[in-house]
Amino acid sequence: MQITTHETRPIGGQKPGTSGLRKKTKVFMGPHYVENFVQSVFDAVGGIEGKTLVVGGDGRYFNAQAIQVILRMAAANGAAHCIVGREGLLSTPAASNLIRTRGADGGLILSASHNPGGPEEDFGIKYNTANGGPAPESVTAAIHARTEEITVYRIMEAQDIDLSALGETTLDRMTVEVVDPVTDYAALMEKLFDFDAIRRLFASGFTMRFDAMHAVTGPYAKTIIEGMLGAPEGSVVNAVPLPDFGGGHPDPNPVWAKELMDLMMGEDAPDLGAASDGDGDRNMIVGRGAYVTPSDSLAVLAANAHLAPGYADGLTGVARSMPTSRAADRVAQYLDIPAYETPTGWKFFGNLLDGGHATLCGEESAGTGSDHVREKDGLWAVLLWLNILAARGQSVADILTAHWSDYGRDYYSRHDYEGVDSAKARALMDDVRNHLDTLPGQSFAGLEVEAADDFAYTDPVDGSEATSQGLRVTFTNGARLVLRLSGTGTVGATLRVYLEQHEGDPAQQHRDPQEALADVIAAADALAGITERTGRDAPDVRT
Repeated sequence: MQITTHETRPIGGQKPGTSGLRKKTKVFMGPHYVENFVQSVFDAVGGIEGKTLVVGGDGRYFNAQAIQVILRMAAANGAAHCIVGREGLLSTPAASNLIRTRGADGGLILSASHNPGGPEEDFGIKYNTANGGPAPESVTAAIHARTEEITVYRIMEAQDIDLSALGETTLDRMTVEVVDPVTDYAALMEKLFDFDAIRRLFASGFTMRFDAMHAVTGPYAKTIIEGMLGAPEGSVVNAVPLPDFGGGHPDPNPVWAKELMDLMMGEDAPDLGAASDGDGDRNMIVGRGAYVTPSDSLAVLAANAHLAPGYADGLTGVARSMPTSRAADRVAQYLDIPAYETPTGWKFFGNLLDGGHATLCGEESAGTGSDHVREKDGLWAVLLWLNILAARGQSVADILTAHWSDYGRDYYSRHDYEGVDSAKARALMDDVRNHLDTLPGQSFAGLEVEAADDFAYTDPVDGSEATSQGLRVTFTNGARLVLRLSGTGTVGATLRVYLEQHEGDPAQQHRDPQEALADVIAAADALAGITERTGRDAPDVRT
């Protein structure tokens, strides 16, 4: 086997975002594209000589080929050990767990998360550090800087490694260890949750439908939910990961998981419906006739986490991304624990979790997790819900109603305007940003602005700062509006509009969210000129 040093030149646009580098699959398949980026990662982290890496992905199109390139490059750059999921599969939370439990120096996760897969769709690579979490901004900035000056990359000329067989092999001096992607993760879940109580729940006739969306969580859910917990066969559907996710969009929300939503709103609905996304880090929870927003889910989990053995000693704190509703803050106040508001992006939770400042974290974009790993974790959230349902003996709808009675309901919705012309989207944001100081005291569609700012965050652990993280507008009636441009798409810009209104009257807590938020929706359009600037009379997705 021979190590070859290839001359190359920088390729524009290789700037990692909050979730790594994401582009169209064919971009990644272009000459030197993967090689340039991976070499830049290795160089930016000080080299990988003698180090151990975890490598895996969600099984999307080009996953297998890219992993082989990464392994040969890792060997050429002197890595001592690479741990790879069988067939190249590892959910993002399982990869985080492996990095932590095996004492790895970091890992490369191949996924574009909830984005569609296939030759015409999306691909991504991100680097996670030794704590198991996404690389912080200092590291992603160093990676980007290296991509702009790279001149050579190193790769081993060798045959592909057989990733179908468990065990160890070698690639020159590097050991490649192929592991079952589920085993270590399932063992962790069994430590956190009362599996006996959940088994009794299923034995009592409790029913559920888990839609794996032909994504990476399928094997995990089959093993844990149907195997270890005894749910009837067929409780997990679409369980075989496919390179194009079966032609679907692996994003667990009411739009893309419509089949599950229709089932859960029908007469013969199971007791619990759930779904996870492409790489297994997001979740959707639905009860019979009751959709649980991610913001509400975080709040309910925070209020009830003590019912699971892994959290019986209580929570040290709760953290949420800034656009996520303030429902979890109300729980934290009741529990007399800190509540943290961070920018969007799971990496901002890392220091809080590492420092013991927070136990549970969540994002409105269907990501929830805890200090068991350093990523959001879709299946973990489903299992915690199952543990709570087993302990309380109530339905999802009854638990929601009781929670709103105790804390009030935060009506909440996110409106996504996808594929907006980037220049128009930036102009909209800039115009609102430039007028933030003048907004207080003004009224829009009958709502008076109380305060407005461009969210900035100072990390309470290391003092690092993040600015321009989203535009916040609060109204005198307690409603809130947030505007952000998303960094998770690959074409144009996605304008995200977050709308929130607290309702303390139990008699008014069971309205349709879009109806309850009608005044805030109208105020958002009047304030930002969304319809006029985007040319859209409605969002593409409401969640």
